[in-house]
Amino acid sequence: MYDEHYGLTGRPFQLTPDPKFWFETATHRKAMAYLGYGLAQGEGFIVITGDIGAGKTTLVGHLMDTIDHQRLNAIRLVSTAIEADDLLRIVATELKVDPARLTKAELLTAIERGLHAVARTGKRTLLIVDEAQALPISALEELRMLSNFQAGGHALLQIVLLGQPEFRDRLHGWDRLEQLRQRVIAIHHLDPMEADEVSEYLAHRLSVVGWTGNPDFADDAFAAFYAGSAGVPRRLNMLAGRVMLHAAIEDLTVIDAAVVRAVQRDLEGDLPTIATDTKGARATEAVTDRQAAPAVPTMAPLDPAPLDPAIVDRIADLEARVELQDEALRRVLTLLVDWVESDTDKPDYSPIRGVAAWHDAA
Repeated sequence: MYDEHYGLTGRPFQLTPDPKFWFETATHRKAMAYLGYGLAQGEGFIVITGDIGAGKTTLVGHLMDTIDHQRLNAIRLVSTAIEADDLLRIVATELKVDPARLTKAELLTAIERGLHAVARTGKRTLLIVDEAQALPISALEELRMLSNFQAGGHALLQIVLLGQPEFRDRLHGWDRLEQLRQRVIAIHHLDPMEADEVSEYLAHRLSVVGWTGNPDFADDAFAAFYAGSAGVPRRLNMLAGRVMLHAAIEDLTVIDAAVVRAVQRDLEGDLPTIATDTKGARATEAVTDRQAAPAVPTMAPLDPAPLDPAIVDRIADLEARVELQDEALRRVLTLLVDWVESDTDKPDYSPIRGVAAWHDAA
């Protein structure tokens, strides 16, 4: 491993977000400023968006490290298309409330009580939802309802939503989210880092793990790093990690643009292609498959398991009831047509009484 080769205490360019590597680019500085402003308001929603790999999760980790846990009870969850009821149950569990066998009304009451219990300890509750773009509208509506809980004129719950750019588009474009949109008190989009921030970013992450200048970096290397990553932190980490590995294998003491570009070409052959436009503003990914997928062996269809006789009888009973109901409804419709077309004042209502009797028997 290159960390051992260069005497580092860890891997500086791992892809797993780690708050200890927090580096405040201009866009991340703005995000923290918006978060600080929003948290000072103590209510509503704070929305942070950014492309994949822009550093949203690292931002949350840094926020969790810096907030005053004596004043804030922070709950963090990662959305994976959580439905509304499941979202409420997760929040209840985080508030030390057992959601088992509770109806929705009971669940909301229990959550409100849980928030009041936290408030009595002198804390506010902060709910941080990552990957918010995966939440269905119903779940977002439940979050809006939770944000209405108050005590003494102060909100019991404040919510931070982090998501990819499409979440911002949904928020601004969907009429059904108008009420939630009106409760957003701060919003920021994380942009890629600027070209002049790349060298400081790399030096910072290396210094965290004890880098003392070996390997060194030529001035032209940083422009190549930016061109190969478009300033997206995760892509830059991936590229830098491969460059460090290449440098260790070749026992290099200086990394220049030629080395970075050579590794970039290898990455384009081995991993999803990282292609930048002429301005270097953004990168797009395209997966290139170089090997055909192995054939998947086919399996003979399995014989269906026999159904329980009780289930079969129940199905037959339900089918019979449905047929009887259809027949009764047809008779009612026929009667109504006859009543409309007839000059008589009072048609025969016995079929309707038959339907009522059938309904009572059912």
